[in-house]
Amino acid sequence: MFLWGTATASYQIEGAAGEDGKGASIWDTFTHEPGRVRDGHTGDVACDHYHRWREDVALLAGLGAGAYRFSIAWPRVVPDGKGETEPRGLDFYDRLVDALLAEGITPVPTLFHWDLPQALQDLGGWMNRDISHHFADYAAVVADRLADRVEMWITLNEPFVHMAFGYGMGVHAPGQALLLDALPVAHHQLLGHGLATRALRAAGARQVLITNNCTPVWPASGSEADLAAADAYDTLHNRLFNDPVLLGAYPDLSAYGTTMNTVADSPLVRDGDLAIISAPLDGLGINYYNPTRIGAPTEPGLPWADVGVTGFPTTAFGWPVVPDGLRELLTGLKERYGDRLPPVYVTENGCSQDDVPGPDGVVDDQGRIAFLDGHVQAVERAAEQGVDVRGYFVWSLLDNFEWAEGYHQRFGLVHVDFETGRRTPKASYAWLRDRLKG
Repeated sequence: MFLWGTATASYQIEGAAGEDGKGASIWDTFTHEPGRVRDGHTGDVACDHYHRWREDVALLAGLGAGAYRFSIAWPRVVPDGKGETEPRGLDFYDRLVDALLAEGITPVPTLFHWDLPQALQDLGGWMNRDISHHFADYAAVVADRLADRVEMWITLNEPFVHMAFGYGMGVHAPGQALLLDALPVAHHQLLGHGLATRALRAAGARQVLITNNCTPVWPASGSEADLAAADAYDTLHNRLFNDPVLLGAYPDLSAYGTTMNTVADSPLVRDGDLAIISAPLDGLGINYYNPTRIGAPTEPGLPWADVGVTGFPTTAFGWPVVPDGLRELLTGLKERYGDRLPPVYVTENGCSQDDVPGPDGVVDDQGRIAFLDGHVQAVERAAEQGVDVRGYFVWSLLDNFEWAEGYHQRFGLVHVDFETGRRTPKASYAWLRDRLKG
């Protein structure tokens, strides 16, 4: 069965910061530090989904969505990241799952969508190997409550982006600028994924996935230097997080002057780690937004330079709109991993637009309709070329808190007035609803 759905993330929509025993997350901390987020926006209220979840489930039902990918806030369930659990947090997700199932909507929870408990960040965050084990314990707590009704689970969302933006460049929480010294974050997230997979299966989970953000990498030219740079970027962005899961080995990182075996004098990858990380999966989640064009480095540091993709329309975020890049990405994964590639689910795909309701209250987002239509066709072409694609989730159901951009980027099928919380389905919502009916 092909799953059509939409996706959201806990910190981006829930609000209710600190309510019902919820602990602080790194995003609660980060957004309250001056200069971190555009215009000082925070997710303290966001879309107020924590209180308006019934309304949002009704929107999903009205859309005709077959599935809903949401994330569970780790600090809402385990406020300090380890130790005592918060029953009111578990109750919230329990109610949400039951309401989805009552509407015939498949719940697809993601266990980690970047909102790490601040108490664990105080212990080093994902730089600390112990966090991997705490993540598995948290996964067991959630699965013990929900696995009797939830069949499909996603462990991590976009571990590359969390490592690069959160620990490498410092533009996302927790705001650390470690550059290549952030590589332990990659391994510890993947180890956490493997340990959580084991915990989920022990609790009866039938399908377990990981979601990686992937991009087709285009060399700026056919020169040897540009080709080498593109290969180095592909290794860091794509292969670093796919190879260990699908092949049981890390790719060659010699272009970065390092390996994944040691960091300083301490062993990073220990005996048995890769066997845990590469436990068989039931699917691979792929988030796609745009290709990346890479040239030879022009400054010391990284072995590549992002020279930008030109010649295509762009979103409000300035990202190039290249629907065929999704087909290229999916078929490229099939070529690279062959029979090792499990069924693929496009777990995020969407675009930001400057959506403003017209005088009649209608948000006529024709650009988003064209975007989605083009990318759905790209998925269909990939399937025709032999890729086992089993789902497509639009990012996002709701306009929401867009990380360092605050409330300035609108990705939703549903417009949200952030002053009142009012939801207004856009033209794209009606388009997708009609397409799913047809």
